[in-house]
Amino acid sequence: MPPRRPLPSAAAIAALLLTALLTTGCGRDAAPVEAPRPVLVQQPEPAGVAVQAFAGEVRARHETLLAFRVAGELAGREVEVGERVRAGQVLARLDAEDLRLAREAAEARLRAAEAEARLAEAEFERVRVLFDRQLVSRSLFDARQSALDAARAQAGQARAQARVAANQADHGVLRAPADGVVAQRFVEVGQVLAAGQPAFALAEDGGREVAIALPESALAHHALGQPVQVELWTAPGRRLPGRIREIAPAADPATRTYAARVAIEVPAGVAVELGQSARVHAVRTGPVALRVPLSALTEADGRPALWVLAADRRSARRVAVTIGPFGETHVPVLDGLDPADWVVVAGVHLLREGQPLKPLDRDNRPLPAAAAAPAAVVAPAAAVAGTAG
Repeated sequence: MPPRRPLPSAAAIAALLLTALLTTGCGRDAAPVEAPRPVLVQQPEPAGVAVQAFAGEVRARHETLLAFRVAGELAGREVEVGERVRAGQVLARLDAEDLRLAREAAEARLRAAEAEARLAEAEFERVRVLFDRQLVSRSLFDARQSALDAARAQAGQARAQARVAANQADHGVLRAPADGVVAQRFVEVGQVLAAGQPAFALAEDGGREVAIALPESALAHHALGQPVQVELWTAPGRRLPGRIREIAPAADPATRTYAARVAIEVPAGVAVELGQSARVHAVRTGPVALRVPLSALTEADGRPALWVLAADRRSARRVAVTIGPFGETHVPVLDGLDPADWVVVAGVHLLREGQPLKPLDRDNRPLPAAAAAPAAVVAPAAAVAGTAG
């Protein structure tokens, strides 16, 4: 009969149980380490440049369309396009025959009306003398008074019509209202013109401007009176000061752009000729928005959001942002994003908070980790040992 082994003591049994529990606990805490997920990241780019340039053409501050105030056949043209004219210089003439006849007819009607007025006045004077002697009735006196008043009124009307006819005869000659350059011509000799039909366009001497077209996307960033710089194609590198003087209230139906005028402050000794090509450099007002690809957009609590790398660049956090109108490939971010942030731009629907990431740039290069923070103060050895236990 083999010898009986001694039973383990209570202390030994407790030690075995404690060892088993510790071994089981340590096995439960040692979960498999999650591999970092590769993600494509990039920094936001400006949604629009801060300085915009618009091509334009030098125009006169005042461009006047000149027309005859009366109808008629164009009998002569005295100037050509590009010719410099002086105030009062004759530009064109209408056939004066009809205008001369109309003036003569009006003068004849005036003479007839004046003769009628003189006759009415003589008859009234005779009746007035007889009425004072009580030889004629009151009704006859009143009739002669009315006839005189009517004759005088008709004479006044004829006099006014004669003046109109004389003015119209003078309007058969088109003169320049100011010094300038003939910019356009719309008529030819022998053409029958209506009253008010444009015949010439006169670019008056004085201020010079640049005509530009603002697209709809840039309209909100520019305003009346905004300072700009104008660069002439004939003088590259030299910029003249200017300001936006005029912006059309409605877009052109064909080009969907807004016509604008930029007044130039021309220094002494600088020649700015009509028709020159120019470029207007304007600084956008207000902050320049950022933009990210559409694939970077997600949502958080019903609001647009982006996944932005944390400071260590090894995880990401979801950030709510304010966005603008969607573009074809990008969306502007108006608030909530910094230009130095790195944004996850692919696979955002697969991410979660605290997930380890391996960020890659557009060239498939790993993004270096951020600089490590200063080392913390080392805890006492006893505390470390107590934590490990």
